[in-house]
Amino acid sequence: MTGELDLYLSELKRILAKLREAIEGLDEAQLNWRPSTPEANSVYVIATHIFGNIEAWVLGIVGEQPIERDRPAEFRAEGPEAASLVARAHQLESEIEQALASLAPATLEQQREPSQSLWGEGTPRPITVRAALMHAIEHAATHLGHIDVVRDLALAGEKG
Repeated sequence: MTGELDLYLSELKRILAKLREAIEGLDEAQLNWRPSTPEANSVYVIATHIFGNIEAWVLGIVGEQPIERDRPAEFRAEGPEAASLVARAHQLESEIEQALASLAPATLEQQREPSQSLWGEGTPRPITVRAALMHAIEHAATHLGHIDVVRDLALAGEKG
């Protein structure tokens, strides 16, 4: 890998580690608690969505792996414990490492033509590998902040 690819890998690994830290120890009620606002998501939903987006953008678009994404299902996700999410984060980290290890530096400027299911909302357009990696990092970091807020609200709600 090149220095730039190492940087992207390092940042994605850092985000996944922070996600694991944020959810470890949460019970089923805390993971699935939703703020009482329209369209609000639980910690479990947000984590599932982060995984889905990283899989789509890094493994699917960048790595050109055959990824099947059901984005609407990400927003209906529920689960009984944090352990399965923590395990998924570890597995995804390994898959990202393998995908990026196979890329040559020149790949960063290559254009990809993502499918609608990988792209998510909006109209897909050609995107460079570099831009796709940057999008995955920005998207995951933004939602990691959402997890922190919802987790804190869920924990405060139990005490109040």
